[in-house]
Amino acid sequence: MKAARNILLIELGFLGLGAIAGGGALIISPTGELLGMPLSMLEKSPFSNFFIPGIILFLVLGVFPMLLVFALLKKPKSGIAEKVNFFKDMHWTWTFSIYTGFALISWIQLQMVFIQGVHWLHTFYIFLAILILFIALLPQVRNLYKK
Repeated sequence: MKAARNILLIELGFLGLGAIAGGGALIISPTGELLGMPLSMLEKSPFSNFFIPGIILFLVLGVFPMLLVFALLKKPKSGIAEKVNFFKDMHWTWTFSIYTGFALISWIQLQMVFIQGVHWLHTFYIFLAILILFIALLPQVRNLYKK
């Protein structure tokens, strides 16, 4: 049972560390130069530089999944999180792992729309999002987080 949960924790940790690194690089270098990304990539986006996308990436797909890893292990109570938990029969941490998978899919989709192209990393991260959702939805993982 816990082996599947551990895979979910590794996936979320991998996502979080990568997004912290990538988002941090975009915050430090809003021109994208640090990551070799030209500002011309943002021509079709609402952004003039990578600072705001860097903050979003850093917090939503970086810090949040890292905190979620610890929360999935400890299962803390949270009245605020429970208010936005659509699956009332499940612990909020499980639900938020589902939200994270969908947030990653949305993030990648928006990137592809804004840059009007697809990079191999987009495909990689879409598969990671699908894997996060798949593992979280396995019965053995769901059973660990049933109320």
